[in-house]
Amino acid sequence: MDALAGLLEGPRARGAFMIRACFDPPWAVRVEDRAPLTVMLMVRGDAWIVPDTGERLRLRAGDLAIARGPDPYVCADDPATAPQAVILPGGACSYPDGRPLNGSMDLGVRTWGDRPDGRAVLLIGTYLVRGEIGGRLLDALPPLLSLTSEAWDNPLTPLLMSEVTRDEPGQEVVLDRLLDLLVIAALRAWFAGPSADAPAWYRALGDPVVGRALRLLQDDPAHPWTVASLAAKTGVSRAALARRFTDLVGEPPMGYLTGWRLALAADRLRDGEDTLGAIARRVGYGSAFALSAAFKRVYGVSPQEYRAGGPG
Repeated sequence: MDALAGLLEGPRARGAFMIRACFDPPWAVRVEDRAPLTVMLMVRGDAWIVPDTGERLRLRAGDLAIARGPDPYVCADDPATAPQAVILPGGACSYPDGRPLNGSMDLGVRTWGDRPDGRAVLLIGTYLVRGEIGGRLLDALPPLLSLTSEAWDNPLTPLLMSEVTRDEPGQEVVLDRLLDLLVIAALRAWFAGPSADAPAWYRALGDPVVGRALRLLQDDPAHPWTVASLAAKTGVSRAALARRFTDLVGEPPMGYLTGWRLALAADRLRDGEDTLGAIARRVGYGSAFALSAAFKRVYGVSPQEYRAGGPG
């Protein structure tokens, strides 16, 4: 598994919320859906994304933005425009005073806004459940990032535009996979750019020694790794590996392995029906009890509570 594959293997949309939004100025929508990840692709016109905290972002035709939840933000033609609608969890919509919109802005299949040929058109895709995105991927992203049309070549826009308004058997699955492809393509371009603030372990993958050790841990987390066995595989002494790994990654090898195993376990708890014992074996714990104890120590809740939607 290469560095980027290890980071991006998480996106697995299931019934994602996807819509074509069409507006005429002035327009503004406040988003309070608490979704873990939302992708906004500007097809026509331009827009501003204004978070409650942090810097606002301008999108022009061809640009893409990714917002990492759950913090709210406003999407508008101008930062000064007052919101006309609020997007709530589950795709519900209301006026700013709380009255439900009751479909008054529906324009057809997965189309919403003022009129279908509005001056501003956005494609919006939202992952509704955190387990559909690898936790390590979310943790590696800033609250808001963008790619300009000059920074990446996106061949998916025409396909998304033609598919988003179709109402055919299996269409949700088609859109889910297209959304996954869009996210992976965008993040691949973003991580390769100069503005990406990649985590230390990601940058360390470029080191010939530590990078190999990280790949060994990522590829086979269930193996009974020790610092000695990792050092033998990477061709350096235990002390040299431990020192170099800690300097570049920010934690020792076994500490990283524990975090990686528990992150994998967390994703599987939210993204499947495997028993705790089966998950424990897959991520390198000898028993469900051992995994449960380690999980609660790090995440603050039991695996069962986490699976049921508790903190995390």
